[in-house]
Amino acid sequence: MLEAAIAGYLVSLSLIVAIGAQNAFVLRQGLRREHVLPVVAICAGSDAVLMMAGVMGFGRIAEAAPWFGQAMRWLGVAFLLAYGALRFRAAAKGGEALVPAASDPVPLRRVVAMCLLFTWANPHVYLDTLVLVGSISAQYAPHGLIFGVAAAAASLSFFTALGFGARLLAPVFARPRAWVVLEIAIGSLMWAIAAGLAFGG
Repeated sequence: MLEAAIAGYLVSLSLIVAIGAQNAFVLRQGLRREHVLPVVAICAGSDAVLMMAGVMGFGRIAEAAPWFGQAMRWLGVAFLLAYGALRFRAAAKGGEALVPAASDPVPLRRVVAMCLLFTWANPHVYLDTLVLVGSISAQYAPHGLIFGVAAAAASLSFFTALGFGARLLAPVFARPRAWVVLEIAIGSLMWAIAAGLAFGG
C-alpha cells in the first residue's frame, strides 16, 4: 500500500511539474497574487476527477481482460521514455524564463474561464491523467485506489505550492538555468519510473 502511494505521488508530480501553459498560468497568477485560490482549486480538482476516472476505469478493464494490464504497462514505459526524452530536449535548448508582465487586474470570471480552458482544452492532460495514471495504477492492484488518491494529492500539493509560493520562486525562475535543472530532474525521474515498470515484474 505504501509503495502504491509513493509511486502515485511521484508519477503525478513528475507529470504535473513539467513546464506547460497551465503551470505558466498558475505561476503568473501567483506572482500577481490574483485569484490564486480559485485557480489552484480548479487545477487540482480537475486533475483529481480525471485521475480517479482513469484509475477506476482501467481497474475494471484489467479485471475483465488480464492481458490489458501488461499492454498498458509497456505503453506506459514507452510514453515515459518519450516524455523524459522531451524534457532532456527542452533542457538542451536552454530552458525558459517566466516573467509575467505587469497589467491591470483581471476579473475573477475571466481568470476562471482562462483556467478552465488551460486545463480542459489541453489534450495532454487526458493522456497524463486518464491514460498514464490510470494504466500505471493497474500495476499496483489491489491498491490502485491508493495510487490514485496519492496522485491527486500530488496535484493538490504542487498547485498549492506553485500558486501561493510563486513570489518566493520568482527570482529563481527568472533565470533560464533554473528551468534547465528542473527539466533534467523531470527527465531523470520519468526514465527511472519507466525502468521500474519495465524491470519490476
